[in-house]
Amino acid sequence: MFGTKGLTLLALFFSPAASLLVSITPSQGEISVGESKFFLCEVVGGAKVIDWYSPTGEKIEASRLDITVGRSDETSSTLTIYNATVDSAGTYKCAASNGGEESETTVNVKIYQKITFKHTPSPQEFNEGQNANIVCDVASSPPPSVIWKYKGAKIHVEKDVRFKVLDNNHLQIHGIRKSDEGTYTCEARIMARGEIDLRPIQVIVNVAPSIRIRVSEVNSTADMGHSTMLACDPDGYPEPTVTWTRLNDGFTTGQNSMLLEAGEKYSFNDDGSEMIVRDVTKLDEGDYTCIAKNKAGEHEEELSLRVFMKPNITYMENKTTTEMTEQITLLCDASGDPTPSITWSFGQRVFTEGEQSSWTRPEQHKVDPCCVVVLQSSDGNVLVRSDSRVSSLTLKLPQYTDAGQYLCTARNAIGQDAKFVHLEVRYTPKIQGSVTVYTWEGNPVNISCHVVAHPSDVVMVWLRDGLQLPNSNTSNIRVFTSPSASFLEVTPESQNDFGSYNCTASNEIGTESKEFILIQADVPSVPLVELVEPYSSTVQVHFLEPESSGGVPILRYRAEWRVRNRGKWFQRLYEVKGADQNIITITGLKPETQYEVKMSAINGKGEGESSLPMNFKTDPVREPNAPKLEGIMQPANVFMVKWVRQDDGGSPITHYLVRYKPATEWKQEIRMPGGSEYILLNGLDWDTEYDVIVVAENMQGKSKPATLNFRTASEPEASPDSLDSGFGLTTGVIVGILVVVFVLLLVAVDVVCYFCNKCGLLMCIAVNFCGKPGPGSKGKDIEQGKAAYIKDECNQPIVEMRTEEETTTNHDVGGHLEPTSATAPIPVLTNHTDPPAEVEPAPADSINQPLDSPVLTHPEESHSPALHLPQDELQLLSTTASTAPSDPAVSKYGSF
Repeated sequence: MFGTKGLTLLALFFSPAASLLVSITPSQGEISVGESKFFLCEVVGGAKVIDWYSPTGEKIEASRLDITVGRSDETSSTLTIYNATVDSAGTYKCAASNGGEESETTVNVKIYQKITFKHTPSPQEFNEGQNANIVCDVASSPPPSVIWKYKGAKIHVEKDVRFKVLDNNHLQIHGIRKSDEGTYTCEARIMARGEIDLRPIQVIVNVAPSIRIRVSEVNSTADMGHSTMLACDPDGYPEPTVTWTRLNDGFTTGQNSMLLEAGEKYSFNDDGSEMIVRDVTKLDEGDYTCIAKNKAGEHEEELSLRVFMKPNITYMENKTTTEMTEQITLLCDASGDPTPSITWSFGQRVFTEGEQSSWTRPEQHKVDPCCVVVLQSSDGNVLVRSDSRVSSLTLKLPQYTDAGQYLCTARNAIGQDAKFVHLEVRYTPKIQGSVTVYTWEGNPVNISCHVVAHPSDVVMVWLRDGLQLPNSNTSNIRVFTSPSASFLEVTPESQNDFGSYNCTASNEIGTESKEFILIQADVPSVPLVELVEPYSSTVQVHFLEPESSGGVPILRYRAEWRVRNRGKWFQRLYEVKGADQNIITITGLKPETQYEVKMSAINGKGEGESSLPMNFKTDPVREPNAPKLEGIMQPANVFMVKWVRQDDGGSPITHYLVRYKPATEWKQEIRMPGGSEYILLNGLDWDTEYDVIVVAENMQGKSKPATLNFRTASEPEASPDSLDSGFGLTTGVIVGILVVVFVLLLVAVDVVCYFCNKCGLLMCIAVNFCGKPGPGSKGKDIEQGKAAYIKDECNQPIVEMRTEEETTTNHDVGGHLEPTSATAPIPVLTNHTDPPAEVEPAPADSINQPLDSPVLTHPEESHSPALHLPQDELQLLSTTASTAPSDPAVSKYGSF
């Protein structure tokens, strides 16, 4: 039987006009680069010519080497492609002809490239700390996807910022460490064909040498045949070689160093880390240097001094973000030997591994699978990741308060390094200021709209009822603007001006608005008189502040008093000087008298109602209260003892008695006038402890002693500059020159006076020694009178009397101060050998004023002139003042 092909040939043979049929086997081709393949073109119908054509349309000749064409028999032709390349791809055509008949067919040839690793060296070496690029050049068609693995595990570059896959498929490691050493796998994949290939790459990290000194200084004994060992332990990879040098005398480090070799004097162990110095002598004394070298570098240490590398922060970068973005990360890379620990701080907040209590927001420790310490706040807003060299601080949803300087500090046993990195946060305006403002009709007030924003170019407008202020309908409103605030000045004219005002601030980030409320102010409520403490001539009134200030601050208090149930009310205003003012002192009262007192509060709106009167009775006349003492350091070893007068017991204080002692012996008692307020002690011993007591005395007796204790400063050393000598003009020379110039001027003036006015020193010499008559008898009489006056000298001490009228003191706030209104002349002693003369005190002026009299709003205290004491008194460094509790204290400090 005939096959299909045979039947076809018989049909064409017996057919009178058979057509040509062309077919190619295989009908399509797919060839890998570098492979070879042939295609068979068969013709049915008796073809005389069979030709092949390339994808470019050119006829393929039999002489080509890469692609050959040959007739297999009369009905077929073979196309062979050798070592296919990418350029071999395309559509090939087989054409057959027989006389006037032609027929053709095509075959599509595809060329693909398998995964090919072109350049993947192994091992690859890097130095620790550098940015390492692990090379893996791989090609294929289509291009492959590359995956990197370390020790068989895939590297996730999104979790470790040090790892990055570059566009050329190389693996970059930022700041490579010794711990990164090992086998890395470069794996290439083509998903369309399921093709995969890989290459292992051995990575070696060379570590620059470091040296650990066992003993920084070695002691030995000379000239006794002893040997001593100097040792240093080098570290690094590859293992470094060790050499020893010694610096020759007279040279600095790095100059003329002498290499030490094994011999009679020196011997070394196998690795050279230990050097034995035999038969130690004085000449062996000096500095020895241990030098370690490998391919990563060189390091040396001196045994006389242990040297480590202080931390060095090598990488920080300022960042900018916008408020409430997803997150922002700050990086800090530090190197050092020993490896430094890295901490972050921001103001008072500290982010560190072991001090959670120091953070504003409590932190919780977490441990990363890759042994990286992770610190995360309980609210999840702060994340700190740290390893031996790199630390990152991540702020999630940053706020404008997070902007500023963040301090990265790297520490080790030798020292520390710290650098700031700046975080800039851009945010919409934040409006600050009190939302409620109080005033009254006719009183202008500022509504303050303080704004913080970044960028700081802020536009601020005021609105009310949707209308911008000021406008044509508001004559009582003005706006004042500064770069960071806008002030709306409102002068209320009616109740309609009170209410809500809107401040709107905008920058390129956004807009924020805030409502402010203007409220009608009121007068204060009634203060409550809580306690009255009477003395002989003064009273202290304790009171509670009003429950309501009326919306504006209380400016002053008015105290009114009178003799109980009769007479006019006397008054005084007490200015509010600070917070928690709840005590006032009324002075100038009569002893053993019934009084009543009431109080009211005053603010800018006006005065509130007065409290109910409270009755009290002053004490009988008695001795004064002890004064309160304080000490003030003065220049030139002088110390000022000041006293504050308390209640005078109903009788003016006649004088103060002052005594002091440096050790055990009391100095002579000093009597000061009743109106004096301080005494200056000078001529004090250096570095000596002193006791001072002051007693006030009136006609009824003496007060308890007030005490003061202090120690003087140590004697200062002489300035070295005063001991220096030089070639310049000294102080004595300069003074001498000035004296000579002054004398010459006097002589010139005297000559002018002699010739013009017939007077002066030359005239005196001419009259007394040359017999020349004087200018006149009148001048002679004057000179005789002056001489008579000079002869009538007096050796009695001079007491200069100075009196001051004392104004009533206003002790509105403070402790238990009970000043009296007594005044007295104040003697100034010019001769300390005799006691000062006693002067009777002047009568006190009454401070009581009726309501229709002027009000004392700023009473002033009287001040006494300084008392000039002898130079054998003292100066203060530190003071401690107290009042003696009972009379026995008087005997402790001596009798007055």
